[in-house]
Amino acid sequence: MAVEGLSDSIIFLGTAGARFVVTKQFLASGGAWFNLGGTEILFDPGPGCLVQATKLKLDPSKLDAIILSHKHLDHSVDINIMIEAMTEGGWKRRGVVFAPSDAFEQGAVILPYLQNYPERIEILSEGGSYAVGDVMFETPIRHQHPVETYGFVFKTPRHIFSWITDTRYYDKLLSYYQAELLIINVVLLESKPQVSIDHLSLLEAKQLIIGIKPKAVILTHFGMSLWRAKPWEVARQLSEETGISVIAASDGMKFDLTELGKCEK
Repeated sequence: MAVEGLSDSIIFLGTAGARFVVTKQFLASGGAWFNLGGTEILFDPGPGCLVQATKLKLDPSKLDAIILSHKHLDHSVDINIMIEAMTEGGWKRRGVVFAPSDAFEQGAVILPYLQNYPERIEILSEGGSYAVGDVMFETPIRHQHPVETYGFVFKTPRHIFSWITDTRYYDKLLSYYQAELLIINVVLLESKPQVSIDHLSLLEAKQLIIGIKPKAVILTHFGMSLWRAKPWEVARQLSEETGISVIAASDGMKFDLTELGKCEK
C-alpha cells in the first residue's frame, strides 16, 4: 500500500561487472544508492563510489546504512571511505554496516580501525532478516560464489524488490527472490561451461525472469561480452521474449519504484 508523500528510488552509481570493465572503467563501478521513504542506503560501494555519489550530489553523511553483498573488490573497494564519509571521519557514530563475516576476518576488506565508527555492525547470514528504519531486508540463501555472498529481498511499506547479486545459476534461486522489481547482476552474454565462472549469463537471467515473473526487471553489473552486445538492446530483446518490462541500467540512472505500475501488462 502506498504511503502518501513517500517514495522508493534506486540510483545506479555504476553498472560495471567483471574485472576488465571495472579496471578499464568502460562503465562506472560505484554500486547503488537507495532512498526508501527517506531511509538512505548504500549498496556494494565498488571503485569510484565516492566520486560518483559526489557527482550526483548525494551526501554520504546522510546515509543510514551501507550493505555489502560480498568482499570482491568490484563491490567493496570504496567501503572504507564511505564509512568515513557516513560518520564524518568517525566524529559522529552513526549508521549501520551490514556485511558477510569474511569481510572482517583474514583478508578483511573493512579496516579494523573503522569498525567502531558506525553505530553498529551486523553480520549477514543465510536466512537472515534485518531492519533499517522501516525498511526490512532478507538474505534468503547463500550464493554459489568464491567468497561468502548473499542476494537480497528488500521490503518497504510501499514495495518489494529483490537483487540477485553475483552467483552461479542454480534452480533454488527461483524460490527466494519473488518481488515486484527484480534486479539481476548479469556478467556474461553466454555461459562458459568449460570454465568455472560463478556469474550469471543472459540465458540464465532469462530463466530467472520467466520463473519469478516480476512486474519489471533491471539488468546491471555487465561484463565485457554483455557491454559489447549493447545492454539496452539485450534488454529490449528480453522484454519481447518474456513479455516483462526489462531495463538495462546505466551509470547514474534513477529508477523510481512508483514506475512499476506502468510496467504491468
